[in-house]
Amino acid sequence: MSGADSLPPVTGADLAARFDLRTLDQAFLDNPYPTYHALREHQPIHVADDGSVFLTRYADVAQVYRDRTMSSDKREMFRPSLGDGPIYEHHTTSLVFNDPPYHTRVRRAIQGAMISRVLATLRSGLETLVDDLLEAAASGPSFDLVTDFAAAIPVEVIGNLLAIPRAERGPLRQWSLSILGALEPNISDAIRDEGDRAVRAFYDYLDGLIAVRRKHLRLDGSDALSLLIAADTDGHRLTNDELIHNAIFLLNAGHETTTNLIANGVAALLENPGEHERLREQPQLLPSAVEEFLRYESSNQLGNRLVREQTVVGGVVLTPGTSITLGIGAANRDPDAFVDPDRLDISRDPNRHLAFGLGAHACAGMSLARMEGRIAIGRIVARFPQLRALPGAVRGGRARFRGYLRYPVSVE
Repeated sequence: MSGADSLPPVTGADLAARFDLRTLDQAFLDNPYPTYHALREHQPIHVADDGSVFLTRYADVAQVYRDRTMSSDKREMFRPSLGDGPIYEHHTTSLVFNDPPYHTRVRRAIQGAMISRVLATLRSGLETLVDDLLEAAASGPSFDLVTDFAAAIPVEVIGNLLAIPRAERGPLRQWSLSILGALEPNISDAIRDEGDRAVRAFYDYLDGLIAVRRKHLRLDGSDALSLLIAADTDGHRLTNDELIHNAIFLLNAGHETTTNLIANGVAALLENPGEHERLREQPQLLPSAVEEFLRYESSNQLGNRLVREQTVVGGVVLTPGTSITLGIGAANRDPDAFVDPDRLDISRDPNRHLAFGLGAHACAGMSLARMEGRIAIGRIVARFPQLRALPGAVRGGRARFRGYLRYPVSVE
C-alpha cells in the first residue's frame, strides 16, 4: 500500500477548517459546492484569521442583504488590493459598491434609463441576434457554447442599450473581463494593472461618446445612455465621472453574469438529460427553468458587506468594521431553504433564490437578464434538440463569477 493510499479521507470538518478565500485551490474553483456544504454544516459563520466572516446559510445571507445598517461602500475594502488607480476609482464609483444617498440617486437614474419601452425595443433585436448566432452554429457539426453564443449576446444587448456603434464594440468584452477580474478575492499585481489599463481605455472611449451624445440626445426610449445623461433625480444630474463609471458598470454587470447565466443554464441541461428533455417537451416551463439556473449555478457567487453597527448574525456578534463575504452560491444550495438543493428542477416552486440579491441593492438589471436568458436558452433548446456536450469544457477559474471559458457542443 502506498503512502497516498494510507492517508485518511478529507472530511467535511477538514474542508471547513482549511477554507481561506485568499488561497483557493483549483478543486474549489471547479466545484465549490462540497466546500460550501461543509461550511454550512461545520462553520456556517466562518471567521478567517483577519477577522473577516464568510456566510453560507440562506437565512444569514438574506438577513445581511436586508439589513440597512450594513454598508456596501468598498473604499476601505478595495484599497489594499486595488491601490488608488483607475480600477479603484471605477469600482468605488459604481452603483453596486456604494451606500445611500449616492446609491439611491444613481439607482433611480439607471432604473429610469431601463424603462419598459427600452426593454421592448431591445427584445426584437435580441431575438434576431440569437437566431443569427444559431443559424451560424448550424453550419458546422459543433460550436463553442461560450465564445460562439453566450458571450456574443450580452455585449450586443448592452451595446444596443447604450447605442454604442456596432463597429466600435470590439474591445468591450475584454475590457469587461479585465475590470471584473480585479474583483476576485486574491489578485496579482498583473491583474490589477490590466484592470487599470482597461478602465483607462473604457473611460476615454465613453468620454468621447458621451460628449457627442450630449449634442444629439435621443429620449424616445431607443438609447439608455441619452436617458442617463438627461436623468434628473431630486434636482441632481450625474456628473461626467459618474456617468462614465456607471455606464462601464452597466456593461460589465450585464456582460459577465448574463454570459454565465446562458452558458451555465445550457450546460446544466446537458448534464441533466431528463430536465433537458422535459424543457423540450414543455417549453412553457422556460421562465421557471431560468430561475432554477440562477439558483443552481449562480453566475455571481459572492457578495460583500461591511458591518457599521454591532449586530448578531446566526447567533454570532459582529462588531463594527467586520468584513462579510456573502456566499450567494452556497445560500442557493442550502437544504433549509430548498428541497433537494443539489438537484436541478426546472419547475421548482417556490424558488426564492438570491442570485439577484435582496433589498435596496437587488440587481437593477434583473428584468433584462431574465429576458436574455429566456430568449437565448429557449431558442437554443428548440433549435438543436440533439445538442450534446463534447470533451474540452473549461471553467472560468474564478470564485466570484462562476462560468465557463469554453464549452464545446455538438449539434448532431
